[in-house]
Amino acid sequence: MSSYLSQVPANSLRQRMIDDMNMRRYSRETQRNYVRDVARVATYLGRPPDTATAEDLRQFQIDQRASGMGVPTMNSIVAALRFFFTHTLDRPDLSRKLFTVKHPRALPVVLSPDEVARLLDATTCLKHQAALSVAYGAGLRVAEVAMLKVRDIDSERMLLRVERGKGGQYRNAILPADLLILLREWWRVGRQQGVMHADGWLFPGQHEMKPISTRHLHRIVAEAARSAGITKKVGPHTLRHSFATHLLEDGVNIRVIQALLGHAKLETTAFYTKVATRTARAVISPLDKLALLPAPQPQVSPDG
Repeated sequence: MSSYLSQVPANSLRQRMIDDMNMRRYSRETQRNYVRDVARVATYLGRPPDTATAEDLRQFQIDQRASGMGVPTMNSIVAALRFFFTHTLDRPDLSRKLFTVKHPRALPVVLSPDEVARLLDATTCLKHQAALSVAYGAGLRVAEVAMLKVRDIDSERMLLRVERGKGGQYRNAILPADLLILLREWWRVGRQQGVMHADGWLFPGQHEMKPISTRHLHRIVAEAARSAGITKKVGPHTLRHSFATHLLEDGVNIRVIQALLGHAKLETTAFYTKVATRTARAVISPLDKLALLPAPQPQVSPDG
């Protein structure tokens, strides 16, 4: 068991928190992050986190900020602590003492369709190409790709069932025809290799009974991008960003994109309008309609 788990004081308390997250169908990665972040408080206090006072939490956040911790990390810890105090300890009064920090959201890195094609072609094996193709072709989060099972492929309705997305939500993602062909080829090869089973993971890890890790998927993307000569800083989520942006540029309704991505708020999806350059280029400026500049005159040759 990892050290951060052992720092959460009592096994019963730790298990209670895990049970609370399981009831709400939180993903395995979210559970790991939440337990780790509650352990930060235990380490900071030098005692169990269920003994924390409002002043303890206030000082903890002040010291976080003073240490130069990034805002996204600080806000992630707040989400974990709010869950712990609200659901596991039934202390919403302490949860209300925690605050999130607003910060300007950086524009996501988006690949062009040509760059996506080069990246997918630069993968070193069929399994890796299929996994990254799912991330781009269906717009899945990296944890959602990792947790897919063979039975989640619905070839009759051309859908991928995402059983435990962010927040434990269920949804259907699209299954493009070319992606289905690729996944069927991976199924054939995986069966020959003895790592694919009808009730197993779509992308098994080093041990076939466990799924591929999100960390491994990050490495696969980074190595493929390097091999493809792509200098942008990319990760698996870059493929999801590119999926949403390319759909928006192709005129797909933003509400449809919101549903495909599993976004709870439309404003989250609307953020992609800031990077949809093809959409911006298609807009005719009102200045062009004023016809302020004289029309170009036809060129007259010296011979008349």
